[in-house]
Amino acid sequence: MKNYRICSCFIILAVLMLLLYPREGKFQYEYQKGRPWVYETLISPIDFPILKTEAEMLKEKEERASETIDYYNYDPSVAAPRLEQFGRKAVELQLDAELTRELYAHLSEAYDRGIVADFGSDIPSDQVIFIKRDKRLVETPAVDVYDLARVLSVLKSDLVYDYPEMDIDSIAGLLDLESFIVPNLLFDENTSRLVHREAVNYISPTKGMVYAGQLIVSEGETVTGDICQILDSYKAEYKMSYGYSGSPQALLASHLLLVVAMLALFFFMVYFINRAVLDDLRKLVFLMLMLLIGFAGTAILFRVDQRLLYLIPFAVLALFMSAFYRDDLAWSVYAVSLFPLLVIPENGVELFFINLVGGAVALYAHGRLNRGWLQFLNAIFIFLAMALVCFAFKLGMGDFSYAVKSTNFLFLGINAILVIVLYPFVFLFEKIFGFVSYSRLWDLSDTSDKLLQSLQYKAPGTFQHSLQVANLAENAAREIGADAMLVRVGSLYHDIGKMENPMCFIENQAEGVNYHAGLSPEESAQAIIKHVDDGLALAKKSKLPGIVTDFIASHHGRSLTLYFYNVYCNNGGDPANKAPFTYDGKLPRTKEQVIVMMADAVEAASRALKDYSEESISALVDRILLNKVDDSQLAEADISIKEIGIVKASFKRYLQQVYHARIAYPKRERTAEQAATPAK
Repeated sequence: MKNYRICSCFIILAVLMLLLYPREGKFQYEYQKGRPWVYETLISPIDFPILKTEAEMLKEKEERASETIDYYNYDPSVAAPRLEQFGRKAVELQLDAELTRELYAHLSEAYDRGIVADFGSDIPSDQVIFIKRDKRLVETPAVDVYDLARVLSVLKSDLVYDYPEMDIDSIAGLLDLESFIVPNLLFDENTSRLVHREAVNYISPTKGMVYAGQLIVSEGETVTGDICQILDSYKAEYKMSYGYSGSPQALLASHLLLVVAMLALFFFMVYFINRAVLDDLRKLVFLMLMLLIGFAGTAILFRVDQRLLYLIPFAVLALFMSAFYRDDLAWSVYAVSLFPLLVIPENGVELFFINLVGGAVALYAHGRLNRGWLQFLNAIFIFLAMALVCFAFKLGMGDFSYAVKSTNFLFLGINAILVIVLYPFVFLFEKIFGFVSYSRLWDLSDTSDKLLQSLQYKAPGTFQHSLQVANLAENAAREIGADAMLVRVGSLYHDIGKMENPMCFIENQAEGVNYHAGLSPEESAQAIIKHVDDGLALAKKSKLPGIVTDFIASHHGRSLTLYFYNVYCNNGGDPANKAPFTYDGKLPRTKEQVIVMMADAVEAASRALKDYSEESISALVDRILLNKVDDSQLAEADISIKEIGIVKASFKRYLQQVYHARIAYPKRERTAEQAATPAK
């Protein structure tokens, strides 16, 4: 049944991937700038335009941005009243009729050409403006249009030439000539800004053509930058106009084989790194979901715009998985989730390495910068790592300026921020799948936790025992590659049930107090055994995660309360009557549960030692662990004999360090004078 469910999950995932896979084949030629053309001579079978490179487009945009074309509206209502006022003023002053006609003609010509408020001092000879007159837009050289200062200057210079005997400045002052010169070309700011923006944004993406029958590249010829640009253009036109030319069945078979290969790699990575995941459908489905998210993001944004692939925060998938799994499994599955980048987009190698490095930095930095504002430092490190890889690839294109100015860096910056913004979704996955994240375990390991504070107050001896078990077990967990944080949390909470009846346990009893005095061995055993059920009840009330509660249920397994069982037998009881003295718990299944069970037994027994020599500690650890094995307490555990040996060695080293011999400080001898002086 289990294998059937696993196979079903893989089949469903494969079908979803096939449905998402873009329905197009890969271009039949693989090439790289600076490398020789390894195929036969390529003659163009079609006409196609040569596409500009991104660097060329960027340069042209910068050139357009530096160019401005101004738009003006011609106001026909300005000239007539001003010319009429000039005529009346000339009559009033009895100005010479011929001079009046010439002045009137100059003013009329200026208004007809157009007068603007101010052009500035320097007008380039090739600058043009657009004038909207009579619902028509006319392109006009800027030098053909007057501004206020130029009208008066030109008018005076012409009159001085025609009437050298007259004082033109005096006449102009008498007429107040400036008052009749008013701008009739009004600057259209909105149209100018709109047209300028459109001119910058719309740039022709092509430059020239390649015609059918024209040579593109010869066999063995080095692919230069120009040839690479033509090949890129041919590829784009071929895919747009022709697409995949093979049979649909062959295309489907290709996609199916790639998907199967990807899923097979995923399966074997999980199998060899953490086989227990295959036994837990929730854990397997979660990893498959991460794989599907990576595939779907690549496939969907590839259809929209390949450049958007720089925006996908793939690194957050690595963080999601590392929240619930060891880094080795999280990293391996993350690498597989990036494989669609290699087979779907054209620049897949670049995208793959960018996100591979970004994910590695995210995993490393998040373990150290995952609190408060430090998370933003994590985003900065992720961005710098991805940007460095992207820069290396862009620099390989041979254009340093483009490598620096590429808009992909903006996308990568947004990508790094999204990694931090999306990470809180880990708590949603924690809720949906019933997982416990390392963030939650970290919080539970804090001894200021309310439940642990109650244990410390009500049962201080048990609390100290739990701390020692946590230290002992955590060291051993690290040595065999088990989850050290989970082991520590399990150790801290495994005995919380003792706070319900702390005096029942010797580590909490005051000197001269014996809770078990007057109780039968059976009653004492039941009082001891009850701390497991009490612990499970407290865990449920406090809403501890199930993965932590399992340590409470399994830390004694189904072992005997050996002390009271031996007392019972020594008092003439039936040795076969073990039920009243046997814990009704779960047998440990995981490495972590086994370590806590063994650490609990070893730490408790070590307190009764009178001789803390290396030999006595070694004998104690060997005896305790051998009893657990002989008593079949590890019958369901996923732990090897080799790993048990490593755990034993770790326990021995730790206990020897804790109980090593102390230096006996000598008493200071008193001098005769000090001995004769009475103490104050």
